[in-house]
Amino acid sequence: MKLKDHVCLMADYNQWMNQKIYEAAGTLPPEKLHENKGAFFSSIFGTLNHICVADTIWLKRFTPALLAHQALNQILDLSCPESLDVLLCENFSELKDRRQLIDEILSDLVSSLSDEELSQAVSYQNTKGVASTKIFFSLLMHVFNHQAHHRGQITTLLSQSGIDVGITDLVFIVPNA
Repeated sequence: MKLKDHVCLMADYNQWMNQKIYEAAGTLPPEKLHENKGAFFSSIFGTLNHICVADTIWLKRFTPALLAHQALNQILDLSCPESLDVLLCENFSELKDRRQLIDEILSDLVSSLSDEELSQAVSYQNTKGVASTKIFFSLLMHVFNHQAHHRGQITTLLSQSGIDVGITDLVFIVPNA
């Protein structure tokens, strides 16, 4: 499988899962979404917000190296979160819109990439100002794995609230050979 095919599959999977998670979470009243469940980011809402924060930060980091890709133009309008727990949106509807925008940007971006671009080095600074240079493909895999990690936490929190998200396995959308 080419690198581009793999990142496109991951973008499709993440968009599919994010839609499922938001659909399930949207059945809860706001007080349940914001209820402190003892999770790392406190609540379902807090964890959903964190994923959007991290994705925004990563897309902002990618932009200087990939300015030729129009998909990233929309990210330029978004402010860069200063911390991993900054509140991006006041309510669930706004957060859902933000998630959809980020997923569209990721899908558009990966569909326009070449394997050569995925193999290029990208330099950035983390939230503490530490400089790094890593291969872009590996950074994208981190973004997708980070989402999956926290969505797993959210599915647990939703399950504790009596909500079954359903099938969550990547293999469900992997095409047959």
